[in-house]
Amino acid sequence: MTQRRWADVAQPALDAASVMASLAIVRWLARGNVDEMSVAMGLIAVVLFLLFSQLTGMHRRPDVGTPDRELTTLAATWSMTVLALALLAFATRYGEHFARSVMLAWVVLAPALIGLGRMCLRIVQGGMMRRGIGVRRVAIAGQNELGRQTAANIEQDPSLGLQVVGYYDDRSIIRETSAASAGMEMAGNLTDLVDLARNGQVDTILITLPMRAEDRIKFLLDQLSDSTVSVYIVPDFFVFELLNSQWTSMGGLPAVSVFENPLFGVDGMVKRVADVTLAMIGLIAAAIPMLIIAMAVKMSSPGPVFFRQRRYGLDGREILVWKFRSMRTCDNGPVVKQATKDDPRITRVGGILRRTSLDELPQLFNVIEGSMSLVGPRPHASAHNEQYRSLIRGYMLRHKVKPGITGLAQVNGCRGETETLDKMQNRVEWDHRYIRGWSIWLDLKILVRTVFVVLKRDQAY
Repeated sequence: MTQRRWADVAQPALDAASVMASLAIVRWLARGNVDEMSVAMGLIAVVLFLLFSQLTGMHRRPDVGTPDRELTTLAATWSMTVLALALLAFATRYGEHFARSVMLAWVVLAPALIGLGRMCLRIVQGGMMRRGIGVRRVAIAGQNELGRQTAANIEQDPSLGLQVVGYYDDRSIIRETSAASAGMEMAGNLTDLVDLARNGQVDTILITLPMRAEDRIKFLLDQLSDSTVSVYIVPDFFVFELLNSQWTSMGGLPAVSVFENPLFGVDGMVKRVADVTLAMIGLIAAAIPMLIIAMAVKMSSPGPVFFRQRRYGLDGREILVWKFRSMRTCDNGPVVKQATKDDPRITRVGGILRRTSLDELPQLFNVIEGSMSLVGPRPHASAHNEQYRSLIRGYMLRHKVKPGITGLAQVNGCRGETETLDKMQNRVEWDHRYIRGWSIWLDLKILVRTVFVVLKRDQAY
């Protein structure tokens, strides 16, 4: 598409200009000249940044994704670039030509200018589209829920440069009235759509007819071959709830992932580094309190200090989750009774630990060893997993990522006892929402909100 093609060229060019401009600015502020060495360093940085951006996906999908996801990929790409430059400078002593203050200022200023440039480009794109420049007229062949969803997605992403001109379908009066009541007024039938395409009154056609409508799809493709319109088929399996769906290739054949782990590549690396770093800081800060808690648990009732319960981890593999023992019994078999309010199994010290969530502190060891994350779907006892996987559709999909000490469900009121199926189903829906919308910024927000949830002590017993 025209709009996308010029943006695909403009975006990396603007990124490269931002890298060079930021270096020139810091050299000027340091009252130095932009000499050949500076230009060479800038060009090397540009090449590395553009190469790493292909790895992180910055330039493969420049117009797609939330702002926080774009900031994450920008930070990851520039960090990799800086690391590669540092290794190069160490190996060649090239960095001796630049003052440390200049390099530090450049490291900070460059990503700021890149982000500012990207924001300005989006503003320019929006202004051009509001004036009709580069906008392509799109017709939707299929007056159905998938067609409505497709039109809504186009309207929510102005950077696509598309304008929906109407729905076209061959359907009965009853179905047409039903669709119109849902806000999908039909502009004409499929024959009318073919005439529009042949007359050059539409640029792109999106076919959202169900795959079982093979005859109508064949008719459209046959008739539209006598036009210059661009045609795309939107498979109707997208009406299902897909978990992190994306196109891939299997031996040269196109395929779409239906259920997949979103934490591949750079995203997984960023989350793992954040987990280990914050978990180590947490263990250092909590070392003395954990020692005091261990002594209190040991003195308050007979039994071990720690309790390791079998739970499901990533991909449904069984893990052992660390906790301070808070009960007189250590249920870990095929039947595990959930803790309830005023549960007689809970010790006096255990009640305090559970209300303050301090019994979860040893799970920082799980985070460091890699079986858990700081943020993710809370792991349930293996017995509970076997119980609910047959009762709740998509229950096991929550194990497509590592379980967490805290999660999106917990900071939205879904913690404590799940005495009804609806409560567990609500928790699972929040877990799915977390997996679909994961970002490092979402993790940080959840961690901050967790502090306030723990202080309120709601539903913790």
